[in-house]
Amino acid sequence: MPRTAYVNGRYVPHARASVHIEDRGYQFADGVYEVAGLRGGLFMDMGLHMARLERSLGELSIAPPMSMEALKAVLRETVRRNRLTDGYVYFQITRGVAPRDHAFPAHARSALVVTAKRIPPGRFDAAMESGIKVICVPDRRWQRRDIKSIALLPNILAKQEARAAGAYEAWQVEDGVVTEGSSTNAWIVTRANTLVTHPAGPAILNGVTRQVLLQAAKQADMKVEERPFTPEETYEAAEAFISSSSAVLLPVVEVDGKKIGQGTPGPVARKLRELYEAVAEFSP
Repeated sequence: MPRTAYVNGRYVPHARASVHIEDRGYQFADGVYEVAGLRGGLFMDMGLHMARLERSLGELSIAPPMSMEALKAVLRETVRRNRLTDGYVYFQITRGVAPRDHAFPAHARSALVVTAKRIPPGRFDAAMESGIKVICVPDRRWQRRDIKSIALLPNILAKQEARAAGAYEAWQVEDGVVTEGSSTNAWIVTRANTLVTHPAGPAILNGVTRQVLLQAAKQADMKVEERPFTPEETYEAAEAFISSSSAVLLPVVEVDGKKIGQGTPGPVARKLRELYEAVAEFSP
């Protein structure tokens, strides 16, 4: 079935969806985005995604193109028109169309694009069972990673470096510590059975799934430390894993060619993946 996209007030065939060449997202990456999962026809953790979207817009002084309730209606209609039950919805807001000038335009109207894509159920099952490989690379991004900006060139370069090395993900390292992956949050489990992940703040994007997993871990009385950790600490860890809205959680069994723990997905990652289901919000 042909896909449908939403572009600035119109539902159009995905293959013909387009924006103006002077859209500031196209010219300056002057915009933000969110990606929310969809399972069984229900959005995953949409409340947290919408809250983060509002925060990102506020940090960049971009006006919402509509109310958050109206945006949710657009997301639902995009999903309906694509007859989607399992997958994700992508929504991007830019500062809009204006003559090219670095300074904010005085009268631009915020632009909204929404697309939806199917992810087959079980797509990540094999990776969950076998685990994934990660490499560490220098963190070359700007200093406001807490804003979910569409300016992702350093992330793309890091991801490509990982793929070229035969790895699934790249963990970015700044001042000797791991910040996060190119499109995921990074976690380790120490040999003392403590969950460790970088604290929220300008150095990382506070992932929605990261937030839910932290809540699940604390409800289960797991020991959690939000602090930086080094690549060397990772090599000595009992377990490691990544989290994201698309995959939820995937165990990491190798970092920089070094086996993590037993070299197989560990019990903490498996347990936390199960706990996520009880804490996550599923909404129509």
